[in-house]
Amino acid sequence: MQHLRVYDPFGRAALHDAFGDIVRDFLSPARTDGQTLTIRSDVSETDNAYIVRAEIPGVKKDDIQVTIDGGEVTIGAEVKRSNEVRDGERALRTERYEGSAFRSYAFASDIDEAASEARYDNGVLELKLAKKAQLAGRKLTVQ
Repeated sequence: MQHLRVYDPFGRAALHDAFGDIVRDFLSPARTDGQTLTIRSDVSETDNAYIVRAEIPGVKKDDIQVTIDGGEVTIGAEVKRSNEVRDGERALRTERYEGSAFRSYAFASDIDEAASEARYDNGVLELKLAKKAQLAGRKLTVQ
């Protein structure tokens, strides 16, 4: 099985060791009462595809972007909510998050964009990322 490398330069372990939570909180996406949109995922592999199941609750499918560049896949999502306050109402507490989140994955094989599929249902994005066929080495005849 090939290994998946998740790129997270400002990860909890790296920054917590050096500066505690102060720098990590500053570099994190926008917050509202400590809430952030986090894309949590499970990644698996078959012989000819990678399967990514990412939880992105509260997002419309039109607000999700999937970008493929060689063996790197990026999922982006934007949560929009209405700040509508009706006549006679006033907000006492607002906890729902509004903003953007991104998650990138680097795979060992390049991804075939044309053969890949994406489906979003009940807050879960499922990507079936087809692997590009690896070119087999060939022998050269020495003349």
